Amino acid sequence: MKNLSKLMVCLLVLSSCTGNRTGSSEKADESLFNYARYVNPLIGTSKMGHTFPGATAPFGMVQLSPQSNFVPMYDENGNYIPETYEYCAGYQYSDSAIIGFAHTNFSGTGHSDLGDILLMPAGGEFDPGLLEKEGDVSGLLSTFSHASEHAEPGYYKVILDRDNIVAELTASERVGYHRYDFGTNESANIILDLCYNVYHHQNKNVWTFLRVENDSLISGYRQTSGWARTRKVFFAIKFSESFREYGFKNLDNDTYKGFYRRFDQENNFPEMAGRNVKAWFSFDNTVNKPLEVKVALSSVSTEGAMMNLEEEIPGWQFEEVRKATHNKWNRELSAIKAETLDEEGMTTFYTALYHTMLSPVLYEDVDGSYRGLDQNIHKSEGFTNYTIFSLWDTYRALHPLFNILHPDRNNDMIKSMLAHHDQSVHKMLPVWSHYANENWCMIGYHATSVIADAMIKGVGNFDRERALEACINTSGVEYFDGLGEYIKYGYFPDDLTHSSVSKTLEIAYNDWCIAQVAEHLGQDKLRDEYLERSASYVNVWDKKSGYMRPKLSDGSFREDFDPLDTHGQGFIEGNAWNYGLYVPQDIEAMIEMMGGKETFSDHLDSLFTMELDEKYIEQTEDITRDGIIGNYVHGNEPGHHIPYLYNWTDRAWKTQERVRMIMESMYGPTVEGLCGNDDAGQMSAWYIFSALGFYPVTPGSSIYAIGSPLVKRAELSLQNGKKLIIRAENQSAQNIYVSRITLNGKELEEPFLDHSQIAGGAEIVFTMTATPTL
Repeated sequence: MKNLSKLMVCLLVLSSCTGNRTGSSEKADESLFNYARYVNPLIGTSKMGHTFPGATAPFGMVQLSPQSNFVPMYDENGNYIPETYEYCAGYQYSDSAIIGFAHTNFSGTGHSDLGDILLMPAGGEFDPGLLEKEGDVSGLLSTFSHASEHAEPGYYKVILDRDNIVAELTASERVGYHRYDFGTNESANIILDLCYNVYHHQNKNVWTFLRVENDSLISGYRQTSGWARTRKVFFAIKFSESFREYGFKNLDNDTYKGFYRRFDQENNFPEMAGRNVKAWFSFDNTVNKPLEVKVALSSVSTEGAMMNLEEEIPGWQFEEVRKATHNKWNRELSAIKAETLDEEGMTTFYTALYHTMLSPVLYEDVDGSYRGLDQNIHKSEGFTNYTIFSLWDTYRALHPLFNILHPDRNNDMIKSMLAHHDQSVHKMLPVWSHYANENWCMIGYHATSVIADAMIKGVGNFDRERALEACINTSGVEYFDGLGEYIKYGYFPDDLTHSSVSKTLEIAYNDWCIAQVAEHLGQDKLRDEYLERSASYVNVWDKKSGYMRPKLSDGSFREDFDPLDTHGQGFIEGNAWNYGLYVPQDIEAMIEMMGGKETFSDHLDSLFTMELDEKYIEQTEDITRDGIIGNYVHGNEPGHHIPYLYNWTDRAWKTQERVRMIMESMYGPTVEGLCGNDDAGQMSAWYIFSALGFYPVTPGSSIYAIGSPLVKRAELSLQNGKKLIIRAENQSAQNIYVSRITLNGKELEEPFLDHSQIAGGAEIVFTMTATPTL
């Protein structure tokens, strides 16, 4: 991955090597170095990373990006189409065509939704009959060349070969801004496809409504039912020129059309409605005059969308908006002023940091109004509302990173989670939520981890008592994913539920997090109750086999058991070898249970060096060899803490060796620069922590485990105005081991840091060497 030629790296990084940047974005904030120039949004846009390359503001609700294929989820016989998985983010670098530009996208998730409000420009006279073709979205896909493609924070540009149209995109937090240069085309058309979805199926579109407000403004909404069961997106679209004519096609086969049948609705009729609607708008006078389009979104109403548009981008200043968004990114990225060994390292580091700020996303109008989980309209009071909480992934490193770099945002995110709880008919914190919906993806209730980690580290002003109540309520919903059996048996019986071992391990950790919250608030009885629950992992430990193992409701271990198999063995997205090492709340006890430090360390060695037969991964959609070292799977989250576990043995130097190897081999400045789904920023957050030299193995604890820093120097600007300085003396590609660590001049005796030691600012100095020491 790191063996590309310098030429290839230049082509990918674009501006870093050539300096070929256009427009006002060249001029970032005068007081800041332009760290945004190291970001390449094309990194991770392969089949592994599932990121998108388009235009968005930091944590922006609008994530405007090209869509490069249309692959429905199911064929005509109802069979899942595996290829759809490649388009979780709507775009694949290996494609050579673009079907349009959508305004909402997930970044790096292993399942998907969104892809709202697809626009596509077309030159010349337009044939509305093209809209009747469902598969080729609007019938107007265009080839393109990566040589004409340019991506940077807040801006995307490409030439669409079909009509030689130059397409440029930028965005504010709630508004997508398009600029299309139609060249010598004497007329121009904008196709608005409201059928298209990422992860599309025949029943996904519930309803669409569109109004032509005047000759340059349209508004509407659509409702879809997919990963988010009931999701509404309202929009307002403003054109810089008046359209000459317009129309639409409704691909529904409804027999009853009411008295609207009296009208010719398809041509110049100012209302459009149906489940599968595609509209077109034609313009004159576009020769040598770009057509600009602004698309504002809202979860509340078209009025809210209009308000967002007028507040954020009231005029027609594409370059000014592009520059402003670039500057927002540069300010956020400048929170870490890092120096790596080379330009490639800078690109990898800052693109990873960029990925950590693509979600969660802002989810409210400029007046604070938002659609809640109960589908009612609420107003945020004392916080900013966020959505997209992929918590099974992001509790591990992303939210702990926010507690250092973005504590105010993380405080608002926790308040958003508490609002989710209050609006939930189940009275539960979010599991995996997006766009006023709970999709119930993955296992555990890891909002408890995010709350505990913030509370223990003194982050935020959220109501602690209310947070504890929400945690307890969540942990008591017995019909949630077999939780009642866990409470009854002390583990999830394998004959009564799925993923029994994984759920036992993760829920036990979650209960430990609740115990930390209770202890912090002086609730000793609750602390003891949840500490007892947190020890449930011992109930699935099989001393005879030496593995965590599925246990039946009669108390016996299941006979049919293969610790290398990922499927049907009581685990989800892992096996007994790697997932069985998940006891972050009681690592020392786990090591003792597994034979002591030496035996445990040998077990870790075997994990990293054994050969895993292809049969164990060939049916796994989101894991490939690219993300595997031996039987250690870095391309998926359950093992992200494992390289750091050597720190609890007498071989801490092996953590340094493994971590540096993972950073060097699994990340890089290429489109394949992520070895697995970025999973809403978790994969990238692991890299940022590890490159800085420490990692939060147990969120909810104040302890960080030491690794092997990849930076030469880094200065973190903390929100309290203090600086955390990290220096790596004798840093080189060969010097991967740490011989000495000092904190404010005092040598550390153990390979651990406490959050309290860095929260008020500090200087950490690593002395690097080529031979193992610690």
